[in-house]
Amino acid sequence: MAKDLSNQLWHGVARKEIPWFPTIDSDSCIGCDLCYLSCGREVFEKDEENRIEIVERPYNCMVGCSTCKTVCPVESISFPGRDTIWKVEKEHRIFGIVRKEAKEKREKIQMQRARAEAEAKIAKLETRMKVEVAGQFGEKLFLSKLNKLLEAKPFDIVNFKMEVPTLKGHLEGAPGFMSFEVTSEKFEEVTKFMSTLRTLIKENELVLVNESRIS
Repeated sequence: MAKDLSNQLWHGVARKEIPWFPTIDSDSCIGCDLCYLSCGREVFEKDEENRIEIVERPYNCMVGCSTCKTVCPVESISFPGRDTIWKVEKEHRIFGIVRKEAKEKREKIQMQRARAEAEAKIAKLETRMKVEVAGQFGEKLFLSKLNKLLEAKPFDIVNFKMEVPTLKGHLEGAPGFMSFEVTSEKFEEVTKFMSTLRTLIKENELVLVNESRIS
């Protein structure tokens, strides 16, 4: 369903107060549909006989736009003179509103750019890493040491899993397998913490099977 844009404002001026819209010479129009396709505001439709173009929604036309006239191969489309717009600009003193709208537009664009830059920066951060470790955990109190390593740091361990062959085997020092994710609580790099974690794993004679970034 076509949109009715006639109740919109043009820089504070009611659209219906501005007589800017196309006029079609029905005698010369060949119904090529170029104006229909070129207009993004649904100004044009075909007549009842589907023969020539008609201006169905004149006040949908963007003030100042004349693209349809430019592309018409038989010059069937005409517009009022540009002094029509200049007169509206002068009578309604729109430039104060225009400056305000331009300032708001620039601020919006700057915010969008800043947000995009921040999101791009965050996307590059390594804020979550998956770690897989194998070895004898029980006697070495590895989990207690790992918990102490996290103290006063903006990181945490999540999705922790531990696999051991049997309970007795674990208590007797049989090797097991452990996986967990190191995550940042404040969108900070985990790289430095990972370096400390690797040292802890090595000092406890465990094997770092794998570490990988989680996007």
